[in-house]
Amino acid sequence: MTSTDDNDLIRPFTKRTLPAFEVLVRRYQDRVYNFCRYMLQNPEDAQDAAQDVFMKAYRGLKDFRPDSSTYTWIYRIAVTTCLDYKRKSRRERFRREPLPEDLPSDEPYPDQLYESKESTEAVQVAFQNLPEKLRAAIVLREMEGLSYEEIARVLHTSMGTVKSRISRGREQLRHLLKKIEAE
Repeated sequence: MTSTDDNDLIRPFTKRTLPAFEVLVRRYQDRVYNFCRYMLQNPEDAQDAAQDVFMKAYRGLKDFRPDSSTYTWIYRIAVTTCLDYKRKSRRERFRREPLPEDLPSDEPYPDQLYESKESTEAVQVAFQNLPEKLRAAIVLREMEGLSYEEIARVLHTSMGTVKSRISRGREQLRHLLKKIEAE
């Protein structure tokens, strides 16, 4: 998908036509949901967050710059939305006793990413223990396939910071996985 394809799509979308919005949602819904799922570690929260991403995109069209990539713009909204959900979730956990639905999901990631249930569970545990900024950079790079430059735009940071976060995130994941295996 090229930037030109996105710009052809965004022009009618900026006029808030429903067909253009539907095309935009269809084009990005799976990728946005998967990103939210990796970030939030909960399918229900990921579904809600993904819906919020598209509602925010629809409402925020006035802020879209035509020289920007639609892809990067959508992911920036997704990152912000997921971080908001995590902050909200943390506040709620401190206000009440944990309920069974607050426990991490046992639902594994897509089969093609992991060879066995044990490794899936180990990766989930390690991922949950990564700091949010490192997790976002890793997900955008490794699971969504964004370039360092695109990640820098999505996270509103420098390319050096992105490279550092990805490097530190990978190192922390290796360390956490070794620790989990040793247990």
